[in-house]
Amino acid sequence: MAAPDELKFHEFDEAIDLLAENADATTPSISERQSHTTVNMSSGYNEEPEAEEEDDKTELLSSQKKQSSFWTFEYYQAFFDVDTYQVLDRIKGSLLPLPGKNFVWHHLRNNPDLYGPFWICATLVFTLAISGNLSSFQEKKGSPQFHKVSIAGIIIYCYAWLVPLALWGYLQWRKGVQVHVDSYTFLEMVCVYGYSLFVYIPTAMLWLIPISWLQWLLLIFAVGLSGSVLVLTFWPVIRSDTRLAACALLAVIVSLHVLLAIGCKLYFFQNASGTPSHPTPAAHFGRSTPPHPANHSTSHI
Repeated sequence: MAAPDELKFHEFDEAIDLLAENADATTPSISERQSHTTVNMSSGYNEEPEAEEEDDKTELLSSQKKQSSFWTFEYYQAFFDVDTYQVLDRIKGSLLPLPGKNFVWHHLRNNPDLYGPFWICATLVFTLAISGNLSSFQEKKGSPQFHKVSIAGIIIYCYAWLVPLALWGYLQWRKGVQVHVDSYTFLEMVCVYGYSLFVYIPTAMLWLIPISWLQWLLLIFAVGLSGSVLVLTFWPVIRSDTRLAACALLAVIVSLHVLLAIGCKLYFFQNASGTPSHPTPAAHFGRSTPPHPANHSTSHI
């Protein structure tokens, strides 16, 4: 057992001498040291996440500022970033135009795509060319005409791209003249025109029926359906312009759409009534020629 003297509190002479020399000095307690250590540890721990957050923000800002070049594939990849549900919904909107429902506001929703318009135009090109050749075979008009594919491609893609470009340029000019005139973006206009052509794909297939009045009835139905998509989409934008300018622009839009449909019908489906315009060689072969009257005149002496 320890002696009582060993359990007594012994004062250290060195500590007393130091305190005597620096009377104003203060000695921190153990609790203060622990709290100070805790603060230092917590502050050191919080500095690392803040540094990581700043690095993330810097990378995000740099990625936003760094945009793909116009000549790169990544620039156009964003315009094809669309799923099947969105494409089907936009096709449905082009086939069922309803008053009060703008195609851009209710279906595109600031997210136009080029996937749907590109493949709709490509499908329409081959449908017109193939159906036109099959119609010629039905009328027995010789060999297939492969140049119709090129002609259909030029007509459809020029209409789907150049007409929206001219319309966009005109609305931008009118927007500078009339401040209250609104406009869509160029991609939104291309998207509207591309999806409005979808109805001509089944119409071109049904034009193979060799009945003239039915084909023209299908043409009127397709023009009315797709033209109403354009009218309901562009009228809310152009009506803020003067009445004369708005009506003239709307008439041009509808007229170009009608001319496209009639031109495709007359060029790719000529003489679709089933009556050949020229007789076939078989008809010439089977046609009998009337006998010439015999000359029975006799000479009198």
